[in-house]
Amino acid sequence: MYAGYLFIATSAICWGIAASLGRAAFTGRLLPGSGIARIDPLILSQARTGFSFIAILLALLATRGAKPFRLPLKDLGMLFLLGTAGVAASNYFYYLAIQRTNVATAIIVQYTAPVWVLVYMVVRKAERLTIAKLASVATAITGIALAIGIVGRGRFELDAVGLVAALMAAFSFSYYNVGGHAILTHYDRWTVLLFTTMSASVFWIVVNPPGKIAAAHYSLAAWIFLAGFSFLSVLLPFVFYFAGLERLEPTQAIIVSCLEPVFTILIAAFALKEVVHPLQWLGIAMVLSAIIVVQRPATGEPAHAIVEPVD
Repeated sequence: MYAGYLFIATSAICWGIAASLGRAAFTGRLLPGSGIARIDPLILSQARTGFSFIAILLALLATRGAKPFRLPLKDLGMLFLLGTAGVAASNYFYYLAIQRTNVATAIIVQYTAPVWVLVYMVVRKAERLTIAKLASVATAITGIALAIGIVGRGRFELDAVGLVAALMAAFSFSYYNVGGHAILTHYDRWTVLLFTTMSASVFWIVVNPPGKIAAAHYSLAAWIFLAGFSFLSVLLPFVFYFAGLERLEPTQAIIVSCLEPVFTILIAAFALKEVVHPLQWLGIAMVLSAIIVVQRPATGEPAHAIVEPVD
């Protein structure tokens, strides 16, 4: 079970780094003089899933042959929906929200996702509603608001499109936590990653045909950045995230994912020498305490994960 928390925390580190890189990429402030011009959020989302799909496809063909492709039609449909309504939608709406507002606003709205996951799981009677879970969700969201500096610093930017995009990202994020957890009871994480990135890639090709990408005339340096960004923001964190979802309940996993903005703050403080204010330290402590509380089983519930690893 504790390995699940470690996997989710590792994915949060990757996403924390990627959030800052993404903001720099589509505002044109990434490595000035490197030849990397401003990159549109749609291109960023499309490229990172496309590169990841190609890497996973080649790796599985080399190690397993055609076996991962032999799935029932019903399960293929579930994986396609998970890739489009979950992976593709969540990353695009999140980056669109960052572009239209800022990182702080996008994060705090997206990370209302634990609320939606908890509500869904309780309504479906897949989890019991407990005071500990309610307190953990409320503490984690409040902690994020403090950690990213919204409270008392006036950084919440009310752009209508940006706020709607962030909320859509929250719903999509919630969906792939619940849907991903369910599908991982039947297939290993590599098969799930293959089909979710494939369906997301197909979706983006329909939405944004290759001709439009070519018309943007991105430099070689930009394509190298996009390839590296796909590894950091999709391939590596999703491997860890799905590994965590195999071992944890969706509510537990999504609360631990709240470490992403915490790591974003800490990385900036360490690498960029940014000052972390007392309220931010309080927020970080609240997120950590929420994770500690939610991992403790309620009375009468088993102390182990409800889904065992399948590989």
